[in-house]
Amino acid sequence: MSRTPLYRCAIVLVGLLLTGNLRAADVDYGQQLPQSTEAVGLWWASSGWKVSQAQAVPANRGEAASMSLARNETEALQLVLRPSSGLTGLSAQAQPLKGPLGASIPAANIDILRVRYVNITQATDKAGAVGLWPDPLPPLREAVHVPAGTNQPLWIRVHVPAGVPAGTYEGNVHLAADGYQAEVPLRVEVFDFQLPDRMSCVSAFGFTPETVFQYQKVTDPAQQREVLAKYWANFAAHHITPYNPAPLDPVKVTWPETKDPAALIPQFDWTAWDAAMSKAFDEYHFTSFQLLAPGLGGGTFHSRVEPDMLGFKEGTPEYQAAFTNYYKAVQEHLRERGWLDKAYVYWFDEPDPKDYDFVMNGFRKLKEAAPGVTRMLTEQVEPGLVGGPNLWCPISDAYKHPDAEARRAQGEKFWWYICTGPKAPYAGEFVDHPGTELRVWLWQTWQRNIDGILVWATNYWTSPEAYPKGLQNPYEDPMSWQTSYGIAPGTMKPWGNGDGRFIYPPEAAASGQQEGPVLEGPVDSIRWEMLRDGVEDYEYMTILRRLLAEQPAEQKQFGALLETPAAITSDMTTFTNDPAPIEQHRRAVAKAIEMLGKK
Repeated sequence: MSRTPLYRCAIVLVGLLLTGNLRAADVDYGQQLPQSTEAVGLWWASSGWKVSQAQAVPANRGEAASMSLARNETEALQLVLRPSSGLTGLSAQAQPLKGPLGASIPAANIDILRVRYVNITQATDKAGAVGLWPDPLPPLREAVHVPAGTNQPLWIRVHVPAGVPAGTYEGNVHLAADGYQAEVPLRVEVFDFQLPDRMSCVSAFGFTPETVFQYQKVTDPAQQREVLAKYWANFAAHHITPYNPAPLDPVKVTWPETKDPAALIPQFDWTAWDAAMSKAFDEYHFTSFQLLAPGLGGGTFHSRVEPDMLGFKEGTPEYQAAFTNYYKAVQEHLRERGWLDKAYVYWFDEPDPKDYDFVMNGFRKLKEAAPGVTRMLTEQVEPGLVGGPNLWCPISDAYKHPDAEARRAQGEKFWWYICTGPKAPYAGEFVDHPGTELRVWLWQTWQRNIDGILVWATNYWTSPEAYPKGLQNPYEDPMSWQTSYGIAPGTMKPWGNGDGRFIYPPEAAASGQQEGPVLEGPVDSIRWEMLRDGVEDYEYMTILRRLLAEQPAEQKQFGALLETPAAITSDMTTFTNDPAPIEQHRRAVAKAIEMLGKK
């Protein structure tokens, strides 16, 4: 997806606060655990905080590291070690969690990841700051060293199985290092309801498998499928859908060699594509897919491609016949498979007013040939585009609610997106911004009755312009550098730290310089985890809304919970940097769901 330049800026306070450049007393959060000693400070904090290496052990005390979540939900917290002397050979192992009626959450459902820091040398904007920022979450597979006087957070992630009894589950995380051991209590409250496998909030995120194969040096087709399956499982675990869930299994189309327009009828081989898409929906529970749009041309605000079909130009009988026959056949196949409502055509990106007539002409042709196919456009509502798209997807700071409501009244839907912008003071996707921002973005999504979210890329790890002689190591250089737009090789123009990069390559393939293939899945990021939590928050609200629709008499008692509290976000530029208001309202919604579910 292309980029939109020039966005607003804000104060440096948040960045300074999160990188530990203010006094610890000013940013006290988390709880010190009973196992904390002068030799090794031990504390825990919500996953919504970005814990700096300089953050002091909090004064507040707690009995156990704790979290609350529903069945079939995933949640995380941070267990932080701060040794006074260097700690060598640190390892961690989770024990099963024992709950009511002899039930348990297996240790296999508990992941322990290492919070890794990236060095920000150029702030994204005035809300960012240079310094070490936490973001990558590689698995803790090998013992690590923790320097004296610095924090090492461990990301403790729990997935509650479907069907387990509600209640409190308890166990320990065993920590060990040279001359050090501790049993850290972990307490998990399971709410008495279950999240569905497929989320209500639709997502559409860009993903480039070729980049993965390049970094991980995977050339064998069977191994490419093995690796891609691990990436898809990771996407599914975070409730994020890629634009194209079947990149290795395209639809095969053949056309007859004829000069007769009436005979230009395509023949489709759907076999491999159908199998891949069935897995995408039935196993990974993806929510959407981008439908390729031959014959429409395409482009962005800076360039465009004129339409043709099989080499025939628009306006010829051959073009018209081939275009119509192709899209009618595709529409009917999707209808037969039950996937028509998940498909969208995304063929032009961020048009300028000079492109509006071109875009409207393309949508007119598509609507005539296949009226059931969703016509998506990454643009805000503009008079010159009304009647073209029936799925609008503006950048978040260009969304205007009154305009959207008018189009919704006509049966149209809305997604929205973020990319290199908007920058501060808006909620964005950047490493050097508060951890709450992407989760807040989903609350803003719910607040405006928006159905889905879109981001241009998830694995934008390198720029061929910024790194013309090799690959960027995103662990060492966290900036996303501009590409295309006629930029000369060697030019380094920043888009923002972490823009289009929510996952990292495996550490063994960080630079793409290893000798052989790396057959692993991606490394998560804190921002990727916050997206998952936000999508699950959205689902809590969806469940509550459904229950209240079924029990309208309870609207008076619980209806106010469907409103996003001002403490979370009151407008697009006013929102919490503290995860506590989010967690408090989420808990209130969960308790309401439990009560309504028993009636």
